[in-house]
Amino acid sequence: MTAPTRHPAPTQAQIRAAWEALAPAFDRRITPRSLLFADEILSGVRVGPGTRLLDVAAGSGALALPAARRGAQVVAVDIAPTMVDRLVQRAHDGGLTETEIQALVMDGERLELDDDTFDVSVSLNGVSLFPGLHSGLTEMARVTRSGGTVLVAAFGLPQHVEFIGWTIGALKAAVPGFVPLPADPPPLPFRLADPDRFTAELRDAGLRDVAVRKATVDMSFASAAELLDTLRGSNPIGAAWLADLTESQAAEVRQILDGMLRERSGGGPGAVLHARLNIGTGVVP
Repeated sequence: MTAPTRHPAPTQAQIRAAWEALAPAFDRRITPRSLLFADEILSGVRVGPGTRLLDVAAGSGALALPAARRGAQVVAVDIAPTMVDRLVQRAHDGGLTETEIQALVMDGERLELDDDTFDVSVSLNGVSLFPGLHSGLTEMARVTRSGGTVLVAAFGLPQHVEFIGWTIGALKAAVPGFVPLPADPPPLPFRLADPDRFTAELRDAGLRDVAVRKATVDMSFASAAELLDTLRGSNPIGAAWLADLTESQAAEVRQILDGMLRERSGGGPGAVLHARLNIGTGVVP
């Protein structure tokens, strides 16, 4: 049996380019959904007037914007300039000022921020995708004051994130030789799906009073086409899965997902799917 091919880790330039390409779809499909369950994620920390909050790999603002609306003084950073531009536009459209939320282009593994600056640092499906997970977590801890909280939210197992798990099933049925996600090591979006590993990573970053809780959030899809557009914009892995489909394969995948959605909804073209999140918190010593 041939050993699996080990690909070199992507460079920061490659990572930036990948997320730049996804930014418009991410802002259109992912951020509006994530905003719906931002309060569930932020319920694990105290965020209000006077809170200094950092959002790492902020995308176009799913956690940063709700935190700012609660009165926090927010700094949001992302490696992709277009993500930052979209976040700034969302903040402007929502009536938030630069004194309430500041958005910066920055590499989350090498934060250009002073030590002990923030009361809370957060990341939603952000730092968990960094090639250097440990460096990302330790950077979050470094810039958070003693007694402050680091919060990271990341997907559970693919089968518990239905818009991903269902698409994997449809691709396996429609595409000969389609290889699903490896289990060991898991791909970046699912490296914190195991709560025990998640706990260990937070502790290894120097945090105490670590806790990981599970939350299940609802995601509504009006059609199979919308589901696939959401997956395509969610991360580079999903985009790569769909990029190489032939026209007939793409049609078959849509047909399979359409049937699954109709079965879930009892005959309608759209349905509500569920997604498991692991939400980890730790306190900076």
